[in-house]
Amino acid sequence: MLKSPKYILTALLISGLTFYGCGTSGPGPEPDPVTLEWLMSLSDEQLMERDTDGDSLNDYDEIYEHGTDPLSPDTDNDGLNDYDEINVHGTDPLNDDSDNDNLTDGDEVTVYGTDPLDSDSDSDGLSDGQEVNEYYTDALNADTDSDGLSDGEEVNEYGTEPLNPDTDGEGFADGQEIEMGTDPLDANDPAYIEELTTIYFNFDKSDITDRAAQRLSENVETLLDIPAFRVRVDAYTDHVGGDQYNLRLSLRRASSVVSFYTDNGISEDRIESRGLGKAPVPCSEAEQDENTPGCEQNRRAETHPLNPYQYSPASYDAVDPVQY
Repeated sequence: MLKSPKYILTALLISGLTFYGCGTSGPGPEPDPVTLEWLMSLSDEQLMERDTDGDSLNDYDEIYEHGTDPLSPDTDNDGLNDYDEINVHGTDPLNDDSDNDNLTDGDEVTVYGTDPLDSDSDSDGLSDGQEVNEYYTDALNADTDSDGLSDGEEVNEYGTEPLNPDTDGEGFADGQEIEMGTDPLDANDPAYIEELTTIYFNFDKSDITDRAAQRLSENVETLLDIPAFRVRVDAYTDHVGGDQYNLRLSLRRASSVVSFYTDNGISEDRIESRGLGKAPVPCSEAEQDENTPGCEQNRRAETHPLNPYQYSPASYDAVDPVQY
């Protein structure tokens, strides 16, 4: 069985006392290098006045109080001298890893800034040693990638990447997905509609052209595949004609689009619509149609998907893996 340094020093003390026992004339001249046996031959007062290893602990205290090595300023070779361990950090000068987190006390104090008396400095569920040596996360930050989940939750509970705020890369942060009840490891959950196709109308018309019907059919297919989404239809006119006429025309255009959707299987309660009259920005001269007044890009109906979730993808502003 391995003996502790304190045990070894005690044994050496006993052997030293035997060697320099009663009847001797006292210690001989100071050897070079100084030995523990020679130190043990000195009186208590002499030991109290000595600091052989220069660690700011006198030799008496090292031998008889702390069990540390008076010939080595860092008994456990952890990078902290014995005095600092005892009087500054409160760590064990006989144990190079006082909190058993697989980081030496010296590394915790001088390299990582972690607590050598707390195996999990940031209380995230991962030991400091795991964070530094295994996962490369920040041992002083419970949520290294700022995704709303602690590093420990990511590793131990959800299987997500503690260095990547969006493990499945679909735009929602891992913490957002957990909060929404979706799978942060599945890029298709939640299913999301980023945008839907806009259609255009002929001048002074509200009927759906063949080209517009094809585009709306694509929207229908998407909406049938992702039933969680509702939509809002916003219809406009160009700037030719009066405001009231164009408002009524825009309402008819919105109604045409709604009818197309409902006729093709989209429930009416999933649709809201607005006729907004003239488009906000008039056509420039370069955008004017050659054969008709106004411009086609203003004679339009936009279909806006309405996000059913409490978050939007990419609303989180740090979706790249954290680099260390």
